[in-house]
Amino acid sequence: SRLQHEYVPTAHLSAACTCLAWAPPGGRPPPSKDGPQRKKRKSEGAEANKQLDILAIGTAVGSILLYSTVKGELQSKLDGGHDSRVNCVRWHQDNCCLYSCSEDKHIVEWNTQTCKVKCKWKGDNSSVTSLCISPDGKMLLSAGRTIKLWDLETKEVYRHFTGHATSVSSLMFTTVKPMNDSKPFDGITGLYFLSGAIHDRLLSVWYIRSDRKEKNAVMSFAVTDEPTFVDLTVSEVKEEPVKLAVVCRDGQLHLFEHILNGYCKKPLTSNCTVQIATPGNDGDSTPRPVPILAAAFCTDKQSLLLVYGNTLQPIIEKVSLNTSESHICLIRDIQKVLSLKTDVALTKVKTPVVNSDTKVLVPGMPGHSTAVKTPSSGKEKKKNKRKPGETEESIEERLGALDIDVSKVKTPGGLPQTDSFAVLLVQGLESNDAEILNRVLNTRKENVIKNTVARMPIHAIIPLLHELTKRLQGNPYSASLMVRWLKSVFTLHASYLSTLPDLIPQLGMLYQLMESRVKTLHKLSRLHGRLFILVTQVAASETVQDVTKVNQTAKLVYEDESSEEEEGSDDEMIADKDSDENWEEDEEKEEQSDEQEMTVEKEINGDSDLEPENESEEE
Repeated sequence: SRLQHEYVPTAHLSAACTCLAWAPPGGRPPPSKDGPQRKKRKSEGAEANKQLDILAIGTAVGSILLYSTVKGELQSKLDGGHDSRVNCVRWHQDNCCLYSCSEDKHIVEWNTQTCKVKCKWKGDNSSVTSLCISPDGKMLLSAGRTIKLWDLETKEVYRHFTGHATSVSSLMFTTVKPMNDSKPFDGITGLYFLSGAIHDRLLSVWYIRSDRKEKNAVMSFAVTDEPTFVDLTVSEVKEEPVKLAVVCRDGQLHLFEHILNGYCKKPLTSNCTVQIATPGNDGDSTPRPVPILAAAFCTDKQSLLLVYGNTLQPIIEKVSLNTSESHICLIRDIQKVLSLKTDVALTKVKTPVVNSDTKVLVPGMPGHSTAVKTPSSGKEKKKNKRKPGETEESIEERLGALDIDVSKVKTPGGLPQTDSFAVLLVQGLESNDAEILNRVLNTRKENVIKNTVARMPIHAIIPLLHELTKRLQGNPYSASLMVRWLKSVFTLHASYLSTLPDLIPQLGMLYQLMESRVKTLHKLSRLHGRLFILVTQVAASETVQDVTKVNQTAKLVYEDESSEEEEGSDDEMIADKDSDENWEEDEEKEEQSDEQEMTVEKEINGDSDLEPENESEEE
C-alpha cells in the first residue's frame, strides 16, 4: 500500500485528468489474460510492472497525455482530436492504436507512433462516455446513453442497443466465446457484454445476436447504489460462471456469480455483499464504515484485491472470501494506518514561543472583522510551547486548531452578524448539518432573517425551501418560526423562483402542508370562541362568590325578590325591628341559598359586582 510513483502534469489545474488506461505490454498481451480489460486492472499493474509502461491519460480540455512510468516522464501528447473533455481512452491490444471518446460527441482513433489522428467520426447525438474493444479487436462498443457496436474497418454501426436512461459509465465484455458452438464463430455474434450507468442501480447484460431485432438487455444485476468500479472474470469455458465484483458509491462491494445462458426477466441480486468497518474500540465506541474504493479479481479468479479507506492514502489488501455467506463485514482499524505521522527530525515547521502579551490574529470569513483572540495564560501557552519529549501534532490536528467556528465570531451586540449567518446557513445546507441549521433557523428577529435571506446566494434558495418544508412538518413550535423564513424567502426571491420551470413540483409539498394547516383553522376559531364564552362565564360566577361588600343596588333587588318569597312576612317584621347591621347579616344568609338567581338577575341588570382589578383579569 505504498505510493510508488507520482506524476503531476504541468497543466493539472487547467486540464484535470479525467480517465486513464495502461498500454498493453510489449504490444501484444499474453493470450491467457482477457485482452480489452487488461489495462483497466490496477491489480495486475503491480504484477506486470516489468512490462506495463505507457499510461494514456485523458484530460478535461481534450488532449491526451502518454506518460512513461518506467522513464518517469511524459512521452508524447496527442492534440487536435477533441475540443472537449475526454471521457474514456482504450488501447487496441494488437496494433498500437488508441481509441478515445469525448463530450464533443466524437470518437477518435489515434496512431500513437506518429501522434496523429488516424480517423475521427461522430459517435452519438450527445456526448460519448464509454468505450470497449471486442476480444478479437475488430469491433468497438461505444455508449452515451444508447450503446452502439461499430465495425472498426468500415466505421459503420453493426448493432444498436437500448442502453440506459443516464450516461453509461462502464462497458466490458463478459465472454470471449459464444456458449453454443454449433455455428462457426465470427468473432462477435453470441458474446455477452455488461454496462453500468451513473445514477442507475442496475447493471445490464446484453447479448449480440445474428439478427438486428432484439435491442433490449437479456439480464440485469441489482446493487445498492450507483456502481463506481466494476471488475469481472471472463468466462472462457461454456459452463464457467462469470464472476462480477461491483463497488458502489455507498462503499459496499457486491459479488455476483452467474452462468450467462440467455434471457432472465428479474434483476439478479448479489451472492455476497462485503463491507469494511472500524472495530469501534479505544475512545470511539461506535464502529464506523470504511468505504471500499475499488476491487479486482486476482489471476486465480478466487481471491480479491480490495482498495479501501482514504483516496489520498488508500490501503490495498488481498483477501480470499467465503462467498457462501450472503453478507461479510471485515473489521479493519484504519485510524492507526491513516494518521499522518510526522517525525520531529524531518519537519521544517518551527513553533514560535508566544509571549502572553502578544495578540494572535486568526483567519476569519472575508468581509467581516474577526474577534481578536489573546492567548489566555495557561491553555494557550501549552499549545504553543512543546515539551522536548512530545511528538509534534499531526497535520490533521493542526488543521483542526486552525478551523474557526464562524458562529463564535461575535459583534458587540452579542449576535453573529447577518453575513456570517448567511455563510453559516449555506454551509449547513451543503453539509446537511442539523446543529448549524438549528442555530440559524431558530432566530426570531425579523430584520436578521430578512438580511440573511437577502445575502444568500441564488443556488442555495431551493435547498433552503426544502429544508423549511421538512421542518414545517415537525412540531407546531418550529413551524411558527419557519413561516417567518418562508415569508422573507418568497418576498425577496420571488423573481428568481418564478423563473424556475419545475417550480410547481418543487413547492407542491409546501402547498399541501399549508392547505392542511388552513383547513382546520375555521373549526379551531369556532371552538376557540365557544371556549372563551364558557371560560368568561365560569370566571364571572367565581368572582361573584368571592364578593364580601355588597352594592346598594343589590339590596334593593333582594327586597323585590323577598316580597315574593313564602317567608316574606317574618323577614319584614325582623327588618322593622332590627337595626341596619342585623338586616345585613340576615341578607347574607339568604344570599347563600339564592345565589344562582342573584347571578342571573345581576347579569340581566348589568350590575356586576366585579371590582376593577377582577374585571381586567376576566378580560
